[in-house]
Amino acid sequence: MKHVKDRFDFNTIIPTDFNDKSIWHGYCINKDNDYKGGTNMGYKLGVDVGGTFTDLCLFNDEQRETRVFKLPSTPEDPSKAIIEGINNILSLNNVKAKSVQYVVHGTTVGTNAAIERKGARTALITTEGFRDLLELARQTRPSIYNLFMDKPDPLINRNLRKEVSERLNFDGSVDTPIDREQVRAVLNELSKEDINAVSICFLHSYVNPEHEQIVKEMVQELLPGVYVSTSNEVLPEYREYERLTTTTLNSYLGPVVSQYVANFADHVERIGIPVKPYINQSNSGVMSIDTTKENPVRTALSGPSAGVAGAAHISNLAGFKDIITFDMGGTSTDVSLIQNSTPKVATGKSVAGFPVQVPMTDVHAVGAGGGSIAWVDNGGIVKVGPHSAGANPGPAAYDRGGTEPTVTDANVYLKRLNPEYILDGSMKINYKAAEDVITDKLSNKLGLKAEEAARGIIKIVNSNMVRAIRVVSIEQGHDPREFTLVAFGGAGALHAAEVAKDLGMKTVLIPENPGILCALGLLVSDIRMDYVRTNRLLANTQNLQAINSELNQLKSQADEWLQKENVQKEMRTIESKIDMRYLGQNYELSIPVFGGLQTEEELETIKNHFHQEHEKVYGYANEIEEIEFINYRVTAKGEVSKIDLRNHEMGDADPSEALIGKREVFFEESNGFVKTCVFRRKKLKPNNIIEGPAIVEQMDSTIVIPPHCKAEIDVYRNIIITL
Repeated sequence: MKHVKDRFDFNTIIPTDFNDKSIWHGYCINKDNDYKGGTNMGYKLGVDVGGTFTDLCLFNDEQRETRVFKLPSTPEDPSKAIIEGINNILSLNNVKAKSVQYVVHGTTVGTNAAIERKGARTALITTEGFRDLLELARQTRPSIYNLFMDKPDPLINRNLRKEVSERLNFDGSVDTPIDREQVRAVLNELSKEDINAVSICFLHSYVNPEHEQIVKEMVQELLPGVYVSTSNEVLPEYREYERLTTTTLNSYLGPVVSQYVANFADHVERIGIPVKPYINQSNSGVMSIDTTKENPVRTALSGPSAGVAGAAHISNLAGFKDIITFDMGGTSTDVSLIQNSTPKVATGKSVAGFPVQVPMTDVHAVGAGGGSIAWVDNGGIVKVGPHSAGANPGPAAYDRGGTEPTVTDANVYLKRLNPEYILDGSMKINYKAAEDVITDKLSNKLGLKAEEAARGIIKIVNSNMVRAIRVVSIEQGHDPREFTLVAFGGAGALHAAEVAKDLGMKTVLIPENPGILCALGLLVSDIRMDYVRTNRLLANTQNLQAINSELNQLKSQADEWLQKENVQKEMRTIESKIDMRYLGQNYELSIPVFGGLQTEEELETIKNHFHQEHEKVYGYANEIEEIEFINYRVTAKGEVSKIDLRNHEMGDADPSEALIGKREVFFEESNGFVKTCVFRRKKLKPNNIIEGPAIVEQMDSTIVIPPHCKAEIDVYRNIIITL
């Protein structure tokens, strides 16, 4: 068998000479210059890898202090930036590796492998007559009026999709027994194909896994070393296409992700950190390395979910329980709606164009980031994104060879971003390059002034992000005016106030370190795993025993997993939900089960909750229609010790100590450039009040406070902007 090439080398430690600024790529924030570190204190470490930067967050439990480190990502090999970052953040803060008691990593390796089609060479074994289901898919189009939009190519070539004679009925009874000799012949064929992984998905195996288990055992016997996934283990849920794509993606990512996380764990051990690391997953929870190897598909939205968890934690501390997160990075913007400090988790999200049915934090992404490229289409219309300048070469203003105008270039030209430097002076800005690229690629083509073109870029990208927020709010029955916008990511605070204003929102919250909130979010995420079973039953008292049987079996699985993860009993929580629909509908709503379902009264309560949710989402409810229970879901949670952020002493309202100068900045409200106060954020104190227009600069972000707005610093050093 052919082995996947080790593309992630955690053995190399990248040397860094801090006296040579030409090769110093890390940027560190220390709150107190006199901080000495220590070897007897407990530390938690979060490592988040993004498309542009790799962020690290080191939290000191005893002193309740946060240290962060930021360095450019190395997309060709993510491990290089991770290794350099871990060694540097420990070294710069005089922390010994043995003092680190908890490590969590948010990774984009699985996502990137799926998008870039760099996963394992995978084969599929399925029921006779169904090998083309991967291509047939659902008869729906993402863009209904675009007749020329191509569907994504299947992850498995047709010659590697094999069929076997077997068939189960809808109730799990055997219609056609599996032919072991035929399976053996299929596996002999695959042994000549240099495959690294096998996906097994038979019809109705979510009811009866026997046939899939037989084939899995034969694969392990005849194709040793090949990664194998079965649909009954990955997703025991009905709807064969979604079950097939989820299982296939799990196998496709399996060898790459397994190798990556194993190497990461080895490195953590080699540098002397005495604990095994956890990996963040798409549902805002974390899981062990071993669980990650079995369920790589659950890491598909690892990074964005960490940011949502961090935003929920900080906002809850600040007294804002209903929020919309606004994570704008270099390539994309991710938004999510949170009610009562609890992130929404949904199924049916898409990864690389394929539906993935495992639970994921309900994040909606749009191709709008600081590096998004502005361009003119054939009709003379300016578009922004989805293509991005990325980390290399990046925006023209970074002076690294970028030749296309980006959102960052527009912000530099309008002097919303510092026209001389960013990252506390560690990265120089070429203002002339930003001006030239906007003029050459947009202004000259459109007959506009450079200022008008730059204004247009900002307006267009803001409109794109407003539409994304409408998807998670208005289109789901929520009024965004009732929520606080929480902005983070490197570019979120630049655009947050204007985006909030366009949506009619009144409050914006900017965390203390918005550029590394995803890394901090890793340290507030609980251990978590989701379980599901399908059994279609009418919601009546005659079926209560069967309904409770399904839930109890899942709860037993959940408890066994928590025990395997070494979670103490007092730290365990098990939550239940049921996917419900009106009889005859095709899609369901997931309704929490509070208390139990033992009595007719409890059954009526959950049915009433379903009616209310249906009216909220779809605009109507039919209380005389029969309700059907479809899927039973249980979530196992193991509570981890949360980082306890320190609140700070209140100062007075005068922010003048933080004032570092003034510059001409363009504001749409003023219809031109106005002289604007610029503040250094680390010098701001709780209770300081800043009247707009103003700019607040910090290492990892820049905050724009428009005219007629007021910003106040709270006890956690968040900036609260009132529009």
